[in-house]
This record gives sequence, structure tokens and C-alpha cells, in this order.
Amino acid sequence: MSEKESATTHPLKKILGVGFGIAVVIGGTIGAGILRNPGEIAALVPNYWLVLACWLIGGLYVLLAAGSYAELTTMMPKAGGAYNYIKRAFGDYAGFLSGWFDYFINGIAPAYFCIALSEYTLLLFPGLPLSTTALAIAYLTSFAILHAPGIRIGSASQKITSAIKVLLFILLIVLCFVYGTEGKASGENSALSVVGKSGFVIAFFKALQLITGTYNGWMSVSFFAEEDKDPGRNIPRSYFIGALAVMSLYLLINAAILYIVPVSVAAKSPLVAADAAGVIFGRKGMVFLTLFAIFSLLSILNAYMMIPARILFGLSRDSYFLRFGSYVNKGGTPIYALILSYVFAVVLIINSSFEQLFGLGSFMLLVVTGLAYAAVIRLRQTEPETPRPYRAWGYPYSTILTILATAGMFIGFSFSDPRSLVVIVILIVISYPLYRLITRNAGRT
Repeated sequence: MSEKESATTHPLKKILGVGFGIAVVIGGTIGAGILRNPGEIAALVPNYWLVLACWLIGGLYVLLAAGSYAELTTMMPKAGGAYNYIKRAFGDYAGFLSGWFDYFINGIAPAYFCIALSEYTLLLFPGLPLSTTALAIAYLTSFAILHAPGIRIGSASQKITSAIKVLLFILLIVLCFVYGTEGKASGENSALSVVGKSGFVIAFFKALQLITGTYNGWMSVSFFAEEDKDPGRNIPRSYFIGALAVMSLYLLINAAILYIVPVSVAAKSPLVAADAAGVIFGRKGMVFLTLFAIFSLLSILNAYMMIPARILFGLSRDSYFLRFGSYVNKGGTPIYALILSYVFAVVLIINSSFEQLFGLGSFMLLVVTGLAYAAVIRLRQTEPETPRPYRAWGYPYSTILTILATAGMFIGFSFSDPRSLVVIVILIVISYPLYRLITRNAGRT
């Protein structure tokens, strides 16, 4: 893009507030996974109270991490999220690496959600003359068109879809407790007998891995910090209110589902939420659950149509990608970054073999978040006088604890998924020559 063309770009619009922040945390975190994972967790720790304890521990980890992220985001309210903080703390190459890792993690999400949406839609309307791939691309295209004009539409749709999602969750929770009959004690192992088994520690950490994966997305507000009209005030509230809302819903939905579906039954069910819906609605339970999943996916897809474009915008502005990626239209949308992210998702949908990349993506997320937590400590040391509208509570102990927890999960993933570890090492090795090439062409040193 020429200097004349680049001068026509518009700034990101500072119009977002705490309402959007909470909506994007909820919408970017709660997906269809919460409808499936309670059964898998019950199989690993087959006791009602232990299941709830695992979900509570996952939520407390997020709350600890949110304090560190809130400090960094309010200190540097820039589009693109964690790579800004990592670059500031550890240099350009660390920022380049973490930024592209983060883009990959978030860039594959819209394709996955669109395929899931198409599968649920065809379950509900089996007569539709469309393939899964065609319908997935239609969903993706519709949301790309929705977000192209500007951030106001995206903000409004996020608030609406997140509100509908929360109301549906509350409805399911209430119906489980009101119309269900208590089944949690049926054939259940005592907590002490489960804890006393030799394989409990491994099962416990596997459960936590699944749970932390279900919580992924809580940091979504960081990608929109530059568009917040009062980041110092709004962003900490968005993180903590959003994280508390997600944790509360996760605990309540697990309590409600396992209230009417015995743990021994849930442990053998691939979709335990469907069993709960069947108890309440009978044969129509699957229809209700399908609609439930569709609305949940629409909300999370809406969030993830905006997030990759913000990351690519930031990378382009910092000369870590082609300059035209930083172009913003009149409505405040990084339009070329949105188009490129759309094309990337279309390729994944057509290829339809990208599900295995999600394991790699969750592994890569630990690298990004681990470096972000370390950046809190590094910047406290190197920039003690820099204004921090919010300071992480319990520092340094809370930040050190999140770093240790993240490192522990990384070690666990290394044993459970060594192939992804090898891929990450290879990506890191080849990333440095690419970094040197890109920055040299951009005139950076």
C-alpha cells in the first residue's frame, strides 16, 4: 500500500464499554463444549462434589489470571491482545512469535464453529439441500458481511447473542432443578474412595485440562482494548464480572445436569446435556438442546469473527505483516484483516481436517498466556513508574501462582501430546528467520 493510500485509513473507534466487555468475555468463552464436557469430567472423577470442585478450581485459576491480564491491558490498551505486552517486556521477536501464535489459535476458531453450526442446523433441518461444508461457508460469509460495515453492529450483535445465551443457560438450569428428580446419589462413589484410587492424580489433571480448555476465551476483552472509551475503568470490570459470570454458569449447569442424571450414567454419555434435556422434555429434548447449541455457537462465532482481525491489524501496524492489514474503514473495522481471516477460515472449512489443530492451538495458548503472565513481573521490574490504572491483586504471589499453574499444564501437555510439542519447537525454530526477513523488509532493526 502506498503512502497516499495508507493515509486514508481511519482510526479504530473508541465506542466500546463495560457492557460489550462482559458480553465478549461470556460470548467468547461459553460454547457448545460445556454441553459435552460434564460427562467426560464425570468419567474422570466420578463424584458429584469432586466434579464441581474441578470446575471451581478452573474458575479460580481464571480469576487469578484475569488480575494479571487486567494490569497489562489497562497499562497498554492496544488492539491485538497479549503480544503487545510480551513485545514490550521481552522484545520484538517474542512479540512476533506470540502474536502469530495467538493469531493461529484464534484464526482457526471461526471455521470450527461454522462447521459445528452447520452440523447442528442439519440435525434440526435434515431436508436442507446443502452440504455441511456449503452451510458452514454460508454461516461464515454471513457473519463476515455482518461485521464488515463497522464495530457498532458487531458490538450490538455480541450483546444480544450473549444475553440470549445466558437466558438459555438459566432456563436449562431452572428446569433441571424444578422438573428433574434428584439422581446424583444413585450408584455414586464417595469422594474419599475416588480420591484414594491410585490413578486419581492423573485423572484429576486430565479433568483440569478439559476444564481450562472450556474456559478458554476469557481474555477476549484484551483484543478490543484500543476501542474501549475508558479502558482503565471498563476493562478490569469486564474481566472480573465476565469471568465470575462464566464460572457461576459453569458450576450451576454442572450441578443442574448431574442433579437429574446420575454421575454413573453421565460418565458413560457422550452428550450428557442431551440426557438431561431428555428427562425434562422427553423426545423433544434433543430439539431443545440443538437450538440451545446453535444459539451458543452463534454468540461465540460473533466474537471470533472480530478477534482474529484485531490481532492481524496489530501485527500489521507493527510491521509484523503486510502494511495493508492495518487499514481501517470508516466504521472502525480492520477490513483487509477481516477479509484475510475470512479466507483463512474458508480454507480450513474446505479442508475439513483441521480439528487436530485444536489440540495444537490449546498447547500454543499456554505459550502465549505464560509469556503474558511473565510480562507482568518483567514490566514491574523494568518500568516501575509506568502508570498502571489497575494493579494485579495479590501481586507477586497471584502472578507467580498463575505462571506455575501454566507451566504445570505445559509439562502435562508435553507428555499427553508430544506431537504438538514437536510442532511447536519446529515453529519456533523457523519463526526466527521469518521474523528477520519480515522486519528487514519493513526497515526495522
